Amino acid sequence: MPIESSQLPVGKRVSYFFGNLALRGVLGLAGLVPYRWRIPAMGRLVSSLGPIVGFDRRVRENLALTCPELPQDEVTRLCREVGDNAGRMITELYAGAPFIDRAKAAPISGPGLQALEDARAAGRPVILVTGHFGNYDAARAGLISRGFSMGALYRRMANPYFNSHYVRAMSRVGTPMFEQGKRGMVEMVRHLKKGGIIAIVADLHVHGGELIDFFGKPAVTSTVPAELALKYGAALIPVYAIRQDNGLDFEILLNAEIPASDAVTMTKSICDDLETVVRRHMGQWFWIHRRWKPYLPEVRTSKAQPDTPNTEE
Repeated sequence: MPIESSQLPVGKRVSYFFGNLALRGVLGLAGLVPYRWRIPAMGRLVSSLGPIVGFDRRVRENLALTCPELPQDEVTRLCREVGDNAGRMITELYAGAPFIDRAKAAPISGPGLQALEDARAAGRPVILVTGHFGNYDAARAGLISRGFSMGALYRRMANPYFNSHYVRAMSRVGTPMFEQGKRGMVEMVRHLKKGGIIAIVADLHVHGGELIDFFGKPAVTSTVPAELALKYGAALIPVYAIRQDNGLDFEILLNAEIPASDAVTMTKSICDDLETVVRRHMGQWFWIHRRWKPYLPEVRTSKAQPDTPNTEE
């Protein structure tokens, strides 16, 4: 059950309120700057704050775990790139029409595009699975503009003040939106049964998930996207929005449909596919996430929910 602001302890409520106020203020001021300057400026701002707010430490820890062979100058460069992409991504989400126009203009390629078109023609449901890479909402906006109507599953933000406008911003890209939880899952399954398309971001630590290697290290990963694909006969297709060299435009890539087998094998394929793309564009993945948390086994009454677009971890 989502926690409303009135249910929070006073100290936490005050902290969330002023934290949200500060973020809204920054985004509001940024909105006064033309888009082509606003996005790189916010990227530089977040990148420069990396050493202060702990982003650099998290990036360095994750790279030391998974890519110990990287020289320190490369690690430092990635710290700056990761922060820059994160700043651009959150600013783009709140930019509205200018961002959506860029996404609509993005070229779409990859073998998964034909699989997506075939599924739509056959009335077959589709699960588009992606990661915190580039800007996943650019892929959603770009495909919606081509007539691929889709829903998206999202995880409610811990900060209730931030969550309300965050959801409004995501809804401008496209609807329906399904909030993670029992009700959202019921609505999403109903959408799939009708032959609909849903988008899921599936590269966060999930309690009750399976240990699956990512960058050579075990990471707790939800198998729900694969389980849903198997249960409802949906095509499971990896999709990415790759930021281009100018920092403003994207290329949308749909990789080959993941063959139906079993949930763990299919989830391993999801992780391998994402890793391959990330290795080509290391600075565009959200290395700030605590992706390799310790595995804590637990008794589950239901399967773990897949993670969704979220920038608060």
